[in-house]
Amino acid sequence: MDQFYNFIDFLTSNFLDPKKRVFLGYLFSGFLIAFLWVLFVKKISFKQTFSYIFDKRIYFAKSAISDYFLYAINLFVMIIFSPILLSQLTIATIIFEFLHTQDFMIPIENIFVVSVIIPVAFTLCYFIVDDFSKFLVHMLMHKIPFLWCFHKVHHSAEVLTPITVFRTHPIEGFIFVLRNAITQGAVIGMFYFISNGNIDLVTVLGANIFSFCFHLFGSNLRHSHINICYWRWLEHVLISPAQHQIHHSVKKIHHDKNFGVTFAFWDLIFGSLVFSKINQQIKYGLSKKENYIKHNIFQIYIFPIRESLNILFTIFKKNIIRLCNFFHVSVFKFKKGF
Repeated sequence: MDQFYNFIDFLTSNFLDPKKRVFLGYLFSGFLIAFLWVLFVKKISFKQTFSYIFDKRIYFAKSAISDYFLYAINLFVMIIFSPILLSQLTIATIIFEFLHTQDFMIPIENIFVVSVIIPVAFTLCYFIVDDFSKFLVHMLMHKIPFLWCFHKVHHSAEVLTPITVFRTHPIEGFIFVLRNAITQGAVIGMFYFISNGNIDLVTVLGANIFSFCFHLFGSNLRHSHINICYWRWLEHVLISPAQHQIHHSVKKIHHDKNFGVTFAFWDLIFGSLVFSKINQQIKYGLSKKENYIKHNIFQIYIFPIRESLNILFTIFKKNIIRLCNFFHVSVFKFKKGF
């Protein structure tokens, strides 16, 4: 019964916690931005704007309903497995203890630096390192076939809503928990050592100020049908909602593009940046060759596991054949020599 109450609390906490992406305040600000964009940029009537933003065909589509179920089921899975997953504290402690064994980096004693400079540097570093690690893991999820088996669950969405961010396979969820623990734990451990244990994030409502601003100014619109574009120069720096929607496009020319979450310059550096176009028409989902069951919840969980095991078996089989061929050739040459 306690786990059930924990589940209900966890289910609603994402909407009530400013540290979470789908905090009600961020959802409201996102819809407000969308409303102003559609009303003044697309220049359609107030009534049409309201109908366009809250389109029933989007929020009650089979794909969207799958998202809602996946959100609830994945939270339940995380409640069960979270106690055994690697934590930030574990990584932070390892980094902190390691830094005490070296002399290259020493703690800072200056009160002004510790009380003013360090909190700002810590908050910024925390945000940037976290964003780059998200970009890197996201790119690997696309590039490595074994990981793509799980990540394609997210890309199987045929409509986008703010809840689509939770449309993931639990295996991908575990990978991102591990990413979170390693990157954030490493930054915390390093700054905890440098500041002699006197570190605090610069926050708004308890959330990292940079994360707060990112979410407040429309992060949830990235998973929506509102294709808001930025100025070209700004899309070199920040990923616009329309750019992320390109990432979800079924078109081959859009595959493996715009991996970034916040910053676009990671994609610029790695050559995967694509700019958005006003009034771009995008079809979301997976290509037919993926042969993927999109809306059956059971298949969404089982299919990636089966497919990934087939990939591992194929790799294992190829290596066994190579090993056998290698020894066959070696033995043959050995006998021939005699």
